[in-house]
Order: sequence, then C-alpha cells, then structure tokens
Amino acid sequence: MQEKIKEITDRVRELRDISGISVEEMAKKLVLPIDTYSRYENGEEDMPASILLEIAQCLNVDMSLLLTGEIPRMHVFSVTRKDKGVSAERRKDYKYQNIAANFAHKKAEPFVVKVDPKPEGTPVSMNSHPGQEFDFVLEGTLKVIIHNNELVLEEGDSIFFDSNYEHGMQAMGGKTAKFLAVIL
Repeated sequence: MQEKIKEITDRVRELRDISGISVEEMAKKLVLPIDTYSRYENGEEDMPASILLEIAQCLNVDMSLLLTGEIPRMHVFSVTRKDKGVSAERRKDYKYQNIAANFAHKKAEPFVVKVDPKPEGTPVSMNSHPGQEFDFVLEGTLKVIIHNNELVLEEGDSIFFDSNYEHGMQAMGGKTAKFLAVIL
C-alpha cells in the first residue's frame, strides 16, 4: 500500500511542478497550512480523497490520473464490475474504491467506501472539503457526525450534505459498514 501512496504523491508533485504551482500556492488554493499540504504530498500523512479531488481540480486533471497515472478514456459510459473499482485508500479510517475512474470529465466522483468498526469510545475522524456529498448505506450501520449533529444510518438510508462542514463516519455494531459516496 505504501508504494501506491508514493506513486500517487509522486504524480501530484510532478503535475504540480509541471503546472508551475508552488507548494505554498497549492496549500493556499486548498486552504491548508503549508506544513499540512507538504506532509500530504510527501506521503507522511493520510491524504483524504476529498483533498485529492481538490488537487485534481486545481491541476485541471481528472482524479483518475492522480490515482492510476492513466487518462480516462470513456466518454459515453463506463462500467465498473463489483469490487473492481480503482483503490483509493487515502485515509486509514476508510477504504475507497473509485467506481467511475475511466470516465472522462466527470462532474462528480463516485466511491464505494468501507468503514471498519473501531473499539467503543474511539473518536470519529472528521474532515471537510468543498462541495456537496451524497452517501447511501449499502451494508451495516453508519454513525454520521456533521455540524454538531449525530445521525445513525441503516442499510438503505442516505444523507446529502454540504461537505464544507466538518463531517465523519463510523461503523457501528461491531461490523463493517459499506456505503456509496458521491462527491460533487
């Protein structure tokens, strides 16, 4: 896994350099402290998929190019078979699979996300990113915390929210939760 992370961060660094954007400028565009962005780019800290999406937007490339090193080629449709999405495990609390990696010029990024259960009392890891997010629970029970609200979503439940607000998810009941996340 470390090798995959290194490949992604190397692509980010190379594309940032080619684009003539300094580390300081990229951090400013992402509204991050320079040291946080540097840790992400150097692979020293987990980079949230949402930050990777923002970086792709800043660099004017498809997120799939950052994840795979390949330019998406599909323009009319793209099929992703069960469990065959492009792995984007960018945060230790979540396992992402991009399920439209080969579709060019997407207006949203869809992922299947797995969240493993944590011991009782473990704090929920929070993050935020520009835009909106839609999450639909496929399996298990998911605790969602957003803007001082704590919600419990069961299989078949969904939530749509402004992802600029800090939010986090946690599997409940000692079982892995799996959900469809669409980042807009």
